[in-house]
Parts: sequence; structure tokens; C-alpha cells
Amino acid sequence: MLTRIDNALLDNLCAQAAASPRRRKNHNLHTSDHALAHRLLNAVQPDSYIAPHRHLDPAKDETFVVLRGLMGLIIFDNSGNIVEKIKVSAGDPKVVQGKQSAGVADTANSAENIVLGADIPAGTWHTSFALVPDTVILEAKAGPYHPLTNAERAPWAPAENTPEAAAQLASWQVLFKPNP
Repeated sequence: MLTRIDNALLDNLCAQAAASPRRRKNHNLHTSDHALAHRLLNAVQPDSYIAPHRHLDPAKDETFVVLRGLMGLIIFDNSGNIVEKIKVSAGDPKVVQGKQSAGVADTANSAENIVLGADIPAGTWHTSFALVPDTVILEAKAGPYHPLTNAERAPWAPAENTPEAAAQLASWQVLFKPNP
């Protein structure tokens, strides 16, 4: 069955994300957790914390493209140090480059160099989060679905739904604030 990815679908998904305790909601385009290719829409609100993680299966590179809004993407080393931060937008040329932290690569988002998505290699520690309300990404990775293992969860990051997670998210969001 054909699925139209239109504003009505995105609006509905964003409303569900806003009402969700996790402040995000996905809409699977694949028909089963056993599918070999997983494609999904994920609506994310700015107060949704996605714990840093990695996918150890070499087939599980993760690709996402922002369809609406603005995401922050952070890549970490094995110790939890930020090695790269990227502002990923739906193509709006008004995106302002975020504040640079010492020793951290920051991808410029000028009108001619807007980052629309990212392909994250398997084994790479990463997190992403919405920088504006009602951000929606199209995500793809290999299936079948398996919950993250302990080795894929960052031991140096707070768990979801903790006060430490909210504080961590706030500190990451500051990294993407425009320069004064």
C-alpha cells in the first residue's frame, strides 16, 4: 500500500509526539520489526532526550534526513567527549550556525552548505535532538529490529526519564544556540 508522506501525516505525527510522555513518536513505513529494511518517520519535540547510543551490527548504519524543523546531531568518542556537532535542517537557508565549543568540530550551515541529513556509520556513538518544535526526520537502517544491548548504550550518559537526562539535553542544546 502506498503511503503519502504529506503535511497532514506530519502534522498528525507531531501532535502525537507533543502528547507522548517521551515527546516523540515514530510512524513505521516498514510493515514488521522483522523487515530487512527499516524506514520510519520520527517526530521529535525539543524536550525529548534520546540517550547516546551506537549500533554495533556492521549492517546497521543509520541514515536520517530532516523533513521538517531542525535537529542537533552530536558524535562522541568512546569516552563521551564530543567530537562533532552538526545542525541538520529541512533546508531553510535562515539556519544560523551554532556556537562553537573549543576543540569541537562544527559543521557550517550557510545557505550554500545546509546539512539536510546524515549517514552515521555503525559503531559510532551519537545522539540527536530537536532544536525547534515539531521536527520530523525520515530514518532508515537495516532490520530486523533488536533492542539496544548494554554494549550499545553509552555508559557515560544519563538514562532516559531522569533529571540528569533533562540537564544533559539542556547542556547540549546550548551548543547549538546562535552566536550573540
